[in-house]
Amino acid sequence: MAYSTGQKYLAEFVGTMGLLLAVGGAAVFSLSAVIDPLTRVLLVSLSVGFGLIGLIYAFGDISGGHFNPAVTIGLWASGRFPARDVVPYILAQVAGGVFGMGIVAGIAYGNSTFFPVAQKAALGSQCYSAGSTLCAGFGLGAVFLIEVVFTFFLVVVILFATREGNSAKNLAPVGIGLTLLITNLIAIPVDGASINPARSFAPAILSATWSSGNWAIGQDWIFWVAPIIGGLFAALVDRALRTRNA
Repeated sequence: MAYSTGQKYLAEFVGTMGLLLAVGGAAVFSLSAVIDPLTRVLLVSLSVGFGLIGLIYAFGDISGGHFNPAVTIGLWASGRFPARDVVPYILAQVAGGVFGMGIVAGIAYGNSTFFPVAQKAALGSQCYSAGSTLCAGFGLGAVFLIEVVFTFFLVVVILFATREGNSAKNLAPVGIGLTLLITNLIAIPVDGASINPARSFAPAILSATWSSGNWAIGQDWIFWVAPIIGGLFAALVDRALRTRNA
């Protein structure tokens, strides 16, 4: 069955919206003082990992189930995705992420006591230590490195798990979702774990409208640059490890 380009873009919009509802909702609503930091890390990681598994199974046959600009760019750089669809996919992902995060913000707004907490945390945005008091103290270099490395491994898993000759291709969404879960378990204590420019941009751009959370949009550039570099490195490895007739 062939899907139209419009259907593919819509699938990326809805899928990224669902991903942000999962990870953004978990990140924001776990800011409550009654949830300890370890539980919060587990909750967010499980939400994004298992949420991605379901979303790829739902939309993977339509759009490929990218839901992440770094994945789209990595697939394009590996020669497995057409250049003409790169920008529309990224626009759909960003729009879907902002829409999903807007729903989370709307729910948080329903509690006048909790909402200022969510505002100060910039709706669970990622960050490095300079310019924000909400980070764990890791500087720009450390955050850049962890985002490059873990996005690299996520995109590597996607590229190899979805290869035509992979005998376990039907289980690819499980492997991809569990890989994202692991990256979040490790990276959340460092910078909040982006591994996805759309995941970071959505809360940052919404938080730019209030003074207590507008620090996030100023730091958001790194959560575009580092994951995209990681995706490009993954594409290089994918090309290097192909058989000659692939």
